[in-house]
Amino acid sequence: MTPEPGTGRRWAMLGASTLAQGAAAVSIHGAPFLIPALRDSGLSLTQAGMVAAAPTLGVMLTLVAWGAVADRRGERFTLLLGLAATALAGAVAMVVHHPVALGAALFAAGACAASTASASGRVVVGWFPPERRGLAMGIRQTAQPLGVGTAAISLAVVAERYDVTAALGVPVLAAVVALTFVALVVVDPPRPRRGEAEAANPYRGDDWLVRIHAVSVLLVVPQFLVWTFALVWLVDERGWSAAAAGSLVAGMQVAGAVGRIAAGHVSDRVGSRMRPLRWITVLATAVMLLLGGTAALDWPAAVALLVAATVITVADNGLAFTAVAERAGPHWSGRALGIQNTSQYLAASAVPPVAAWAVTQTSYPVTFALAAAFPALAIALVPQEIARARRPVPAP
Repeated sequence: MTPEPGTGRRWAMLGASTLAQGAAAVSIHGAPFLIPALRDSGLSLTQAGMVAAAPTLGVMLTLVAWGAVADRRGERFTLLLGLAATALAGAVAMVVHHPVALGAALFAAGACAASTASASGRVVVGWFPPERRGLAMGIRQTAQPLGVGTAAISLAVVAERYDVTAALGVPVLAAVVALTFVALVVVDPPRPRRGEAEAANPYRGDDWLVRIHAVSVLLVVPQFLVWTFALVWLVDERGWSAAAAGSLVAGMQVAGAVGRIAAGHVSDRVGSRMRPLRWITVLATAVMLLLGGTAALDWPAAVALLVAATVITVADNGLAFTAVAERAGPHWSGRALGIQNTSQYLAASAVPPVAAWAVTQTSYPVTFALAAAFPALAIALVPQEIARARRPVPAP
């Protein structure tokens, strides 16, 4: 039996897990910020775009497999192996120059970085009791926006001052730092033996997990619509400068991270993940409709609603992630979380081109308003709360 850690050690493991997920975000989402430097080095825009997309493709193809590793070998092993391999693949990317080789190395780095998605979440779910788990997972879910922000600031600056090779060292350094903290801090949470607890496939018998996946996919649509087109809408439609729009978008990312924490805390206070999730679907529907309407009328309130939409449409992530892990149980949560993330990545990759077509055919206000249909559909799909005792997750 794994010794129970003290409160300080528990929060230290949350910090290490968040750092691991943040370092993975730098590796996965950092390449697009190198596109200008890659073009300066002689690549065409198409080549640079393909290189930048390679890490995300690697993630989508390996999330479920890494979840299975976490289910079978444990969280610590998965994080250590994945982060070490991420650093190694990143180091290879630093020394290759042909675009195909660079894309392959970044694909491998993304595939290895996917290891943190399920494993870091399982550490949080395993060591935090249910009444604190929502807040803890909300904090962990801030890793992605903070990691993307770190990549946006550091990679572009390093590439501009030095070169692409030096910039590619940033995610390598991040992975090594995270690897060190995981090695020093993280301990596998206890889990019952397969003979002591039900380890059957949680997807059989009811559609509870499938409905959570569907709700998350539907909420990805307004989330990535706002993320993708906020800056260009502010510049092209509102007349903002690029610097002012970029500053607001950066602030929106921070606000979104705070929103994830707040949603997790609320779920702990009300003792439910599903009630706050349903509230978010209703709020997301309303805010997208209001955003579309005020944008069409060219009201200043549209900018405030854009910020609100950013916060509301990402607030579900931690709730859904926690609920999936709790429902799937310790023997299946890795794969279930892998399916959750994969479905969201697939939906997110489809939003920019489809939304761009919609904007071209109609307008930004109409597209914003149409996006409200997706959270509206999600309202009815949010399942009823289930007793956590059905598939217990051991808590300290």
